[in-house]
Amino acid sequence: MTADEDPRYRAVHAYLSDEAHETWQDVATEYGVSVSGLIEALGVDLRAPEDEQVLAPRLPELVKRARRIDADRRRRAGRPAST
Repeated sequence: MTADEDPRYRAVHAYLSDEAHETWQDVATEYGVSVSGLIEALGVDLRAPEDEQVLAPRLPELVKRARRIDADRRRRAGRPAST
C-alpha cells in the first residue's frame, strides 16, 4: 500500500456527560477495543443495508434520545435550537 492509498483518519470531537464518558470507556475496556473503534463500527453499521444493520430496529429510539439530549443541552446553555 502506497502513501496515497493509506487510509485517512479524521478526528471526531464530542463533549459528553461524565456518566456517558465513563460508560464509553468502561464498555471499550470490557470488550478490549478503543472508543474510536466502537464509534467507527457503529458508523459502518449505519451505512450497511438496513436488513444487515445491527442498530436498525433501535435506531428511531436512539435518535429520539439523542434529540432529547441535544435539546436539554441547548436549554442549559441558553442557546437557541438549530434549524
